Parts: sequence; structure tokens; C-alpha cells
Amino acid sequence: MPPAGQQRRAHRWEEFTLTAPDAGRILADLRRGLGREAGDVPEMWTHYTTLNREGHRTAYLRAEHAALSLFGLHQQSRRTLMHVEKVDLGDAVLNLRQAKGTSEEAVDTRMGMVATSTDTTELIGHLRGLVTLLRGHEQPLDYTRLFSDLCHWDDPVRRPRIRRRWGGQYMNWRKRDGSTPSPTQNNP
Repeated sequence: MPPAGQQRRAHRWEEFTLTAPDAGRILADLRRGLGREAGDVPEMWTHYTTLNREGHRTAYLRAEHAALSLFGLHQQSRRTLMHVEKVDLGDAVLNLRQAKGTSEEAVDTRMGMVATSTDTTELIGHLRGLVTLLRGHEQPLDYTRLFSDLCHWDDPVRRPRIRRRWGGQYMNWRKRDGSTPSPTQNNP
């Protein structure tokens, strides 16, 4: 987080352009972070906004590292941007669930593993598999919102709220396909 009174620097996924001459190298640098600790990949240092002079691995640095690495995986070989504002995780996975050629049961299982993760490390591992599925269907995701969720996942007060938000978005498939009436359908 920036000091009080200063604007934050844009995250790499927010300013990434497909037409940049170094776009491929940037994505390769970001993917180098997969499975590695935050701050341990020198090629990623210029892409962080939360790296600190003291070298502390804060929740913000860990979250940004994970989001950058996942974005690098998601964006690889895609001709459209995979970071799209306001496409929260639950919404993105719902769109994936309803895409042609996907197994609803498999997506439900993956989403369940993500939602029941007990710490950030476990969550990131499950997100990697989910992002691979999203990438295969060119389904974008809001990485700024994911970054924020990752920052707060280990907070026992905030995690349930994040989980409920994802669940509310994802379970909207019941309303979309008519399986369960929405509350407004019961009230004339």
C-alpha cells in the first residue's frame, strides 16, 4: 500500500498491453514466479508495486506475486486481455461452467477446492488449476480484485466474506438456468 497521500502505482496487469514489443518477455518473467516465493525471482522485481526496501514478505507482496504469476499464466498466447475489471472470480468461474465443452461437475469441484482453501498457499495452488481452465476458454478475470482477495484470505474475519461473495456470484447459475427461483420470483 502506498504511503498516505500518495497514489498507488498501477499493477502490471492493469497496464499490460498486447502490442508492447516486450509483451512476451514480460509474461515469461511473470510465469517464472509460479511455485516460487514472493521476491525470489529477480526478473519480477520491476513488476512489483509492493516490494519493500527491507525485503519483508508482506501479505501484500505475497498476494501481488501470486496475482502477477497467475496473470502471466492466464495471458500467455492470448490475443485478448485476460484482466478485465469487474469480472470477479465467482463470475468468471460461472462463465467457465456455462461454456461449451466444459464439465460442470469438474468446474464445481475446482471451485469447491478454491473456496475451502484454509490458507493463501493452498488457495494459490488451487487457483493455478482454475486459471489454466479459464485460459483455455479465454475467460478473463479482474486481477486487481483477486489481488485484494489474496491480501485478505488469511484474515479469519475477511475470508468468510470473500468466500460468500464468490459463492453468491458462482451459484447464480441456479438463477440463470431456472433450477431455483430467485427471491424476486416468489414475490409478485
